[in-house]
Amino acid sequence: MSTVTSSARTSASFWQIWNMCFGFFGIQFGWGLQMANMSAIYEYLGAKPDQIPMLWLAAPLTGLIVQPIIGHLSDHTWGRLGRRRPYFLTGAILSSLALVAMPNAPTIWVAAGLLWILDASINISMEPFRAFVADLLPEDQRTRGFAMQSLFIGLGAVIASSLPWLLAGRWQGTGGGAIPLTVRFSFYIGSIVFFSAVMWTVVSTKERPPEDLEAFRRMKLQSRGALSGARDILAAIRAMPQTMRQLAWVQICTWLGLFCMWLYFPVAVAYHVFGATGTTSPQYTAGVAWGGVCFAAYSAVCFAFSFLLPSMARALGRKLTHSLCLLCGAAGLLSVLLIHNQYLLLLSMTGVGIAWASTLAMPYSILAGSLPAEKMGVYMGIFNFFIVIPEILASLGLGWVMNHLLNNNRLAAVVTGGAFLVLAALLMRRVYDKEAA
Repeated sequence: MSTVTSSARTSASFWQIWNMCFGFFGIQFGWGLQMANMSAIYEYLGAKPDQIPMLWLAAPLTGLIVQPIIGHLSDHTWGRLGRRRPYFLTGAILSSLALVAMPNAPTIWVAAGLLWILDASINISMEPFRAFVADLLPEDQRTRGFAMQSLFIGLGAVIASSLPWLLAGRWQGTGGGAIPLTVRFSFYIGSIVFFSAVMWTVVSTKERPPEDLEAFRRMKLQSRGALSGARDILAAIRAMPQTMRQLAWVQICTWLGLFCMWLYFPVAVAYHVFGATGTTSPQYTAGVAWGGVCFAAYSAVCFAFSFLLPSMARALGRKLTHSLCLLCGAAGLLSVLLIHNQYLLLLSMTGVGIAWASTLAMPYSILAGSLPAEKMGVYMGIFNFFIVIPEILASLGLGWVMNHLLNNNRLAAVVTGGAFLVLAALLMRRVYDKEAA
């Protein structure tokens, strides 16, 4: 191990892993609110279906730039709060403020700007968390650590996605604005939860300093400045390990499929299952709320299935495990085409939840073993490219596809997402996993 990396990793107890991953509960709370409600918020403010993808564009473009920079900076940071914690604490503060402002947006473009801030802030927190777990855990505990992250992601999303539905009996109407009170109060609650959960990890989990602080400081001085940092990031991209290059295609197809679902599933439920005729009909509000319940359902499955992932990966191998899980998700999305009963949608979401749990754990577990420890942060940031790029492709291309090929049929977009997950499962079979070699 390099002399500038953290001290030798020792095995962690269940509660230590719990504490270091707990912040993901808050991060996913914010992410879940965003995924379940933003397309509906845009439509409440007057957006048309073919405009929705473009309105999501600013956020991933920012992530494409922010993530490797944050990863690079965190690799070269050491202070009172450690290496990674300053970054996910900063992201939590910014995200919490954006969550308060979002449901009060008066226009589509204000909402799009706030989504840009929110998504960038969530990503400032999220990727250092990935490196944080890889920093602190030995190789044989990383699958367990990333599975614990999946557990908290599932739990956070269960509550966040279903909040508007849960609050419907207490608050009705819009309170004079375009966005319902249930959505507004859900975002306010999310702001508090996001900040509190990240603070729990900041306070409860300490980072280990580099073994040789002088060598670390010399490396930091050599990498000082924007130009030097850009060179380091470009060099890391050119030197990406084989496993990372292969996983990139799996991630691109996986996230294209997931974005098709996130962008259109709630409104597809409103129109094709509940029979809504427009955004002002009661069926539209009920359908979007039930879409949030469905998102909560797949997140609940993610939470439960995360307990099984480590043992399944040991028995079948990480590659086969992830392929099978992705196929479960594909089956879930493809089955939506045949469903007209709102409760049967929960069965479809079971497959999606299995795929989601594996997507949050297996690629990172496989990736971490192929990365140099001293560049864990920058490579985790670069790996985020393969989430952001499909989001950009979806934002730029899905509007045209919806308008010219799918006749603005939201259900067809969800089914297209299932086809992308099938392709991702097939591509997973060609990935080199160091552990299985």
